[in-house]
Amino acid sequence: MYRAQEDTSLLHDVLRQRGQRGQVAGRSVLDVGSGTGALGIEAFRAGAASLTAIDLSRRSVLASWLNSRLHGIPATVLRGDLFAPVAPRRFDLVLANPPYVPAAGSSPPRHRMARCWDAGPDGRLLLDRICAGAPSVLNDDGVLLLVQSGLADEQATLEQLGEAGLVPGVLARARVPFGPVLRARAPALRARGLLGPDQVEEELVVIEARHD
Repeated sequence: MYRAQEDTSLLHDVLRQRGQRGQVAGRSVLDVGSGTGALGIEAFRAGAASLTAIDLSRRSVLASWLNSRLHGIPATVLRGDLFAPVAPRRFDLVLANPPYVPAAGSSPPRHRMARCWDAGPDGRLLLDRICAGAPSVLNDDGVLLLVQSGLADEQATLEQLGEAGLVPGVLARARVPFGPVLRARAPALRARGLLGPDQVEEELVVIEARHD
């Protein structure tokens, strides 16, 4: 399990703003790749009618369950691979903060902390699958909110969501200093041309997508 970072905070802020506008109240929420459960908890605080959280990591499932109970939230917490545990259910709001850091290998590690951020050579191992699968878990008026790094090609996410039949758009951006993972990996990413020679910040982006 990986503690909440700037990407979680950025999506948390977007979610809170939507809650203040009454856009979360009464909605069914799916938090996929829930980690600590922070995003789902914020959605429930904003008035969500129900919360389902999914993660592949046993520790994250436990953390999501414990944190939801500590906040008095009757969340359903499931362990599994992306949307598989809830098929064929659909939701009004789907939250996603997947791993997106480019890695040396093509497959995520199975039993190490790096599984929380490694996402294949281009950082899109999970992002591509979310783009393809999101329409199947969204109600007709449902919304996907996804956060990723610019290192994982936001334009590819927008294009793939469009190809999947959704209408995507960018809601928020933020530039943040490299965290420990990117600082350690920066020389290798620069050698691959994924980082500029003097780049010490990454851009985070929150993308919204909905049915046409």
